[in-house]
Amino acid sequence: MKCPRCESTLYRKNGRRNDKQNYLCKNCGKQFLEPALPRSLEGELLANSNGHTKVSITETTEVPLVKDLPEAKITEKSLSSFSLTLAEELLQTILSPDWLESATFNQFIQKFQQKTEIKHQLEIGISLLLLDAENLKLDINSELFLASVCKYPLQVKIAFANWRNPSTGKQDIELYNRGYQLVHVPGGKDSADAKMIALGACVLRSYPTVKEILVCSGDGILIHLCNELQNQGLIVYWVRRQGQNLQIENRNTGKLTHYSLSMATEIPSLEQVVDKIQDLIKTEQESINTRLNSLVAVATLFQERCDINTKHHSKQPEIEEIIPVIDNSSAQSIQKDKKDSVENFDGETLDKLLLEIIQDIQIKSPETKLSVSKLGSELQKITRKSPNSIIKELKLGSNFTKYLESSPTFTLKASSKEYEVIPLCE
Repeated sequence: MKCPRCESTLYRKNGRRNDKQNYLCKNCGKQFLEPALPRSLEGELLANSNGHTKVSITETTEVPLVKDLPEAKITEKSLSSFSLTLAEELLQTILSPDWLESATFNQFIQKFQQKTEIKHQLEIGISLLLLDAENLKLDINSELFLASVCKYPLQVKIAFANWRNPSTGKQDIELYNRGYQLVHVPGGKDSADAKMIALGACVLRSYPTVKEILVCSGDGILIHLCNELQNQGLIVYWVRRQGQNLQIENRNTGKLTHYSLSMATEIPSLEQVVDKIQDLIKTEQESINTRLNSLVAVATLFQERCDINTKHHSKQPEIEEIIPVIDNSSAQSIQKDKKDSVENFDGETLDKLLLEIIQDIQIKSPETKLSVSKLGSELQKITRKSPNSIIKELKLGSNFTKYLESSPTFTLKASSKEYEVIPLCE
């Protein structure tokens, strides 16, 4: 809007006159009223059909619909011809490349696609779950099973309960984290059932795409809700608990499906199963090695205390059967040859004596595998002392087996039942 005298845009309101706003020009001081049509619109341009050529409002004139025919000669035939011509021009405009690339055409296509998507969603449909949380508890595995029973995706889950009741525990937090809508009802008998019936009966108003409904409660009053939902054309599943099983009844077909709550366990992945088996095998191997070491220690201690000659033992281990026994003459000869060495016993002398015993056995039977207990028996025959007592007297360790393990002259190799002694000089 401009001042009618100086066309200045600097003005202010100056009261009202004849119920119209009065203005005062700050440039020339003239007072004027607000025009019926704002002057700012006087220069506005109109776009023609192609969206490019623009004409001023002041230059527009009324164009007769049929400009080439006199008014007296306008007939039904001429009007029909004009309509056909107008339709051809309209089709040419719509099918022109400029219009197909225009923003108007894109908006039309977008609206058409949106309507198509909405119609497609209505045809696909969803499933909805109504849960009486005071009557039935569903874990995640049970819920997944119920979703697999439905033909349509389970997208809406609503749980009803008096969430202030301590008996619900932290069930509200668990269900909320699993995507449930929580509906609170006041305390009272069948209060949650009544709310389920009230909301479930008009569920199509809020969720028009619902095709299937799971009614999860064992209360018999909810059969009225199931019947009402069936009358509305929905597929209804009534979910009830019987002991450790869930019974899912298709109210439309009468088909019953059962789900065991006690056997529902999470199936681990293949990698987790392999890791678990490897841990069990490793633990079992460690347990076997520990028991073998304990058995060797007990056998050595028993032999030391009772001074039993293993060659005469009727229940001699299999590994002992393949080891030839040195006769008394051999033991006596070794004992006689090593008499001076025994009198001056030390760690080095003990190692030499053990090496000579091993060499004597290997000469007679090269394929023999010499065990710790057999070597200790041969040493005891020569020294008349148990191997453990010799080790303790010389302060070389706690027992004969540990001495051989720590000795730089020998090494121990685990055999089927006990350790095999191998000289390192070999």
